[in-house]
Amino acid sequence: MPRRRQKDPYVCPKCGTRVTEPAKTWTITSPLPDKYGRITVTVMASFVCPNCGYKWRAPIKKLKVGGEEPGERGREEKPEPGTIIEIDLDDLDDVD
Repeated sequence: MPRRRQKDPYVCPKCGTRVTEPAKTWTITSPLPDKYGRITVTVMASFVCPNCGYKWRAPIKKLKVGGEEPGERGREEKPEPGTIIEIDLDDLDDVD
C-alpha cells in the first residue's frame, strides 16, 4: 500500500508538533526527463521532533529545470504561404 502524502512536512506525524527548521537538507535529481525535456529536482529534508524525538524525512520542494515550457510546443510559427505561380504545360512548348 502506498504511503499517504503528508500535507505539511514541518509537522511531526506522530505528535503534531511543528518543527521550525530541518536538521538536514539535500537534493535528489530525477534520472529521466519528462516529455518536455525538463528534469525534476526534489529538495528533501530530515526532521527531529523537539517534543517526542521522532525522526522523519519529507520532500520540501520540487522544481522542474531546463527543457521547454509545456505551452511552447504548440506555438511554433508556421511559415506564411508565398505567392503561387501556375504554369500551363502547353505554354512551355511555345518557347523559342
